[in-house]
Amino acid sequence: MPHFILDCSNSILDNYTEEDLMASIHHAANSSDLFVENEIKVRINPYQKYLVGNKSADFIHVFAHIMQGRTTEQKAMLSKIIVSKLAALFPNIENIAINVSDFEKATYCNLEKL
Repeated sequence: MPHFILDCSNSILDNYTEEDLMASIHHAANSSDLFVENEIKVRINPYQKYLVGNKSADFIHVFAHIMQGRTTEQKAMLSKIIVSKLAALFPNIENIAINVSDFEKATYCNLEKL
């Protein structure tokens, strides 16, 4: 916990490897001081076929799934950190976004909780 899933156009990987891009997201998330570093998980899904505004424009969208309990202000700060980092890496991409959603503590389960 937390999970950061990056959906993106495949062509953004022309400038950065998947590993470098995931490391950048990991570092940005860790810099928020909201998480334990070794618990941050990052995945990437590059797409070859997509439409953005009915055209094939490059995009990056991060889906952040975090344990409930953070304030709206903390989640907004996390969003700004991630988008700012991606905008610095990809200044020519106009479609960069993130949304943050909460896991419910009551329903979340992993192997450690069994």
